[in-house]
Amino acid sequence: MQRFSLMLAAAPIALAGLAAPAFAQDQDGDAKARATDESSAPSETKDTASQDLTPEEIENLIVVSGLRKSLETSQAIKRDSDAIVDAIVAQDIGKLPDDTAAESIARIAGVQVTRYGDEANGVLIRGLPDIATSYNGREIFTAELRRVQLQDFPAQALAGIEVYKSGTADIIEPGLAGLVNVRTRRPFDFKRMVLAGGLRGTYNDQSRKFDPSGNILFSDRWQLGDGEIGILLNATFAQSTYYNGVRYNNQSITTVSPESQVTPDGLGEFVFPYSVGLYNAGGTRRRPSGNFSVQWAPTSTFEMYVDGIFQGYRGQGYADNFNIDLRGYGDTIPQYDDVVLLEGTNQVKSFTKSGGYPPEIYRSTGKDSTNTYQLAVGAKWETGRATISTDFAWTTSRYTARNWSLDSILDEAPTVQVDFDKDGGAAFSLVDYDIQDPSHYYWRGYYERLYKASGSGIQWRTDIDLDTGWDFLPKLETGFRLTDRDAALTQGSRYGWTVPLEVPLTDLPSGALSLTADPFRGGAQGFTQYLAPARGNIVNAHAALRQYTYEALQQLVAANPDDQGYLDAMEAFSTEQVTLDPANRFDATEASYAAYLQGKYRFHLGLVDVDGVIGLRAVNTAGRYSGTSNICVPNADDDDCTVVKTPRSTKQNYMDFLPNASMRIKLTPELQLRLGYTKTRTRPDFSALNPALFITQNRLDPTAPVDPSLPAEPNAYGSGGNPDLKPLTSTNYDVSLEYYFSKTGFVSAAVFYRKLFGFINNYTRRIEDPAYGLLEISQPLNAGQGRIKGFELNAQTFFDFLPAPFDGLGVQGNMTYLDGKNRLPVYDADAASFTYDGPFVTIPNVSKWTYNAAIFFEKYGVTSRLSYNRRSDWVNYYRQDADNGQFTGVSTRARDRLDVSVSYDLNSRFTVTADVSNILAHPFRNYNQYAYGAYYPVDVRDEGRYFGFGLRFKFGE
Repeated sequence: MQRFSLMLAAAPIALAGLAAPAFAQDQDGDAKARATDESSAPSETKDTASQDLTPEEIENLIVVSGLRKSLETSQAIKRDSDAIVDAIVAQDIGKLPDDTAAESIARIAGVQVTRYGDEANGVLIRGLPDIATSYNGREIFTAELRRVQLQDFPAQALAGIEVYKSGTADIIEPGLAGLVNVRTRRPFDFKRMVLAGGLRGTYNDQSRKFDPSGNILFSDRWQLGDGEIGILLNATFAQSTYYNGVRYNNQSITTVSPESQVTPDGLGEFVFPYSVGLYNAGGTRRRPSGNFSVQWAPTSTFEMYVDGIFQGYRGQGYADNFNIDLRGYGDTIPQYDDVVLLEGTNQVKSFTKSGGYPPEIYRSTGKDSTNTYQLAVGAKWETGRATISTDFAWTTSRYTARNWSLDSILDEAPTVQVDFDKDGGAAFSLVDYDIQDPSHYYWRGYYERLYKASGSGIQWRTDIDLDTGWDFLPKLETGFRLTDRDAALTQGSRYGWTVPLEVPLTDLPSGALSLTADPFRGGAQGFTQYLAPARGNIVNAHAALRQYTYEALQQLVAANPDDQGYLDAMEAFSTEQVTLDPANRFDATEASYAAYLQGKYRFHLGLVDVDGVIGLRAVNTAGRYSGTSNICVPNADDDDCTVVKTPRSTKQNYMDFLPNASMRIKLTPELQLRLGYTKTRTRPDFSALNPALFITQNRLDPTAPVDPSLPAEPNAYGSGGNPDLKPLTSTNYDVSLEYYFSKTGFVSAAVFYRKLFGFINNYTRRIEDPAYGLLEISQPLNAGQGRIKGFELNAQTFFDFLPAPFDGLGVQGNMTYLDGKNRLPVYDADAASFTYDGPFVTIPNVSKWTYNAAIFFEKYGVTSRLSYNRRSDWVNYYRQDADNGQFTGVSTRARDRLDVSVSYDLNSRFTVTADVSNILAHPFRNYNQYAYGAYYPVDVRDEGRYFGFGLRFKFGE
């Protein structure tokens, strides 16, 4: 990895704090008092507000805690920030709502999350998924990714989360959607020694498993000479076990074979999904993490610190698939009886199928792990009119995944009764077939995969804040940031297909078969369980299964000596470990250089105060990306080809200019109007920049003249990455009207518009290539313009005016409307290529409407919250209709969720908690528009309901 000599030379003194709190710029004199306690929120580049308070102020403030104080602090952040920010602040140690950072921010206006495996695993801010992530104001990432997975941050470890919907020049450049900063505590946040933590257990009613979690924090501070030193240690462990049930229709649609027998007669040609099946995914996720912080303030104007974090992930997962193919192959032609069509269509509603191809089954197992470390040193020096801060950080992350899949097949095709649309999805049952008889199961094949990814980087920033003494321009801010980053991934896999040997599944070294669990709610699905080896038996016996597969392939090669597929598979299984394929390796090194200048202004219009910021951040990115191309060259004497592996590398060097301007008009002390303009961008993912190509040549002369306007057969077909991709950009306009009627009460309304360009999608196109002639290639491209417009309504308050005990009641609510469109390409048959001026379509994963509502109570030691979340329908992705070229989509129906939590303070040191997540347990329902005006359900996914119980403790303050 390239290193900057300047960064290394400065490392001994490159010691700097977190960013100044967004609320620290308030001019009304009491913002710091409103926003500072042990959970006060820093932004990205300066230090906490508590460093600006007197000891007497801190003494008076930190004793205030609880939900009310949490809402007060988060409201102060929103009110006084230079950017458009929403925040969630932990009311005390271990008290951030929900289980992970991703779950918590789902309750913020304008934020939507995607869910899988019983947890939020993706975040969109105002309709965009391209977010940047930071930890205590520093960039953080995992392995080859540019970001960290927010669900990997256990809520117990966090002091707060800030969601920046617009940026300012002094913070790390946000992604296209914005920036999410997760924040932990530091020792000077507390008055003296603190020992705190908690234990919690959860029960999942679907997996029927109990999971423990816990955290412990120790912090203390001491006088050292004329100054002070503090140390904080924190450790967290979280575990969750899930098992989700999915019943599905295949998204591909087939037409009945004319050779099939059909009853009743006279139905004509009808269509139905290729297959139906079950896909039940489960596993256990463990997330160990820990962080420490040392602060030393030798004088009142100078502070140094060292911060460190370890973030881990350990997954043990499996997926059970039972797939019933409803079509026929060769002489396996099914018979369809009792066929019922959807009224007015040629689509099948239900039928009974007999004959055909036997059902195929697999149990895919896996283990994966992530280890991410970050170490930072920094300092802050107040020189009088200027404050100088600097921060140097090193990050490294490794990710490894292994998979073992044992595949089986039934000995015959049972008769199956299918309803393609029952309670929102497919439902089917086997007729007169003993699925619990082990003799019906034969071995179909064995698969192994090894995937390794890594990334590391250093980052250094220095900032100078200057109090100018000018009334109109009271503060100037400037600074720079340098980064050096590398990323790499490699993988390999092997598969042995063994159906011709007709080996009973019970003969394998994976042990006895047992029934899979039934994860389905309700009675729509008739067939729910079948036999499979235990997950642990497959994992523990993978060496024996590898050897068994190798010996089976030897038999197949002996019977088929000219079959290259069997020969290649036998060679792949001849080694104990999966061979990493150099053709699947990718390496990247990337450096960036950023500098900014920003001014904070203020003036008066009569009795109205106006302030704001104007700034510009310039970022230069220089990268080198390397991979290995696979070119399949046809052989002269047979139908096979010879693979030629060719290393490829490319470079990029480009500059981004990211301006920002905002204005806050204080119409009254309680009412303010915000206006904002920013430009944001997201760099393409490293994997998309891979220059490696996979090319298969035809037997055509690449030198022969070709008319690209004719739909000629290409000389070659290919796929790969695209090192010429440009960053995705967004120009953002924001208006917000905010009324703060109490320290914990406000209402606000915001409208916003995003002008987008450069969305990256995979497209297939035909080009004239000097080496291959007419090449049909699929690769990611920057394509199409886009736009997002919408509004947010937000409110919260305690009912302090009510008589006791009702003055402990409070409510929160927000609503977001999003209209996101993006151009997708259309296929031009005359030119045999795609053009990029097609119609606007809804941006995937964006719901038009999102609602959050909560009612809470805090009094007499009781804190309770009932929270509701709802998202309207959204599109998952688009596919091109083969008949008319229209883009059609797979979508998810509206989703809602209800959670409740209650805690009771036994005394000042101990609190008991209870909570229930996903009370309603409404399933996910996806549906498929496979042709214009024609729909089928895709799947129904049932998720778990969680019951949690815990005990928290805290000694000291």
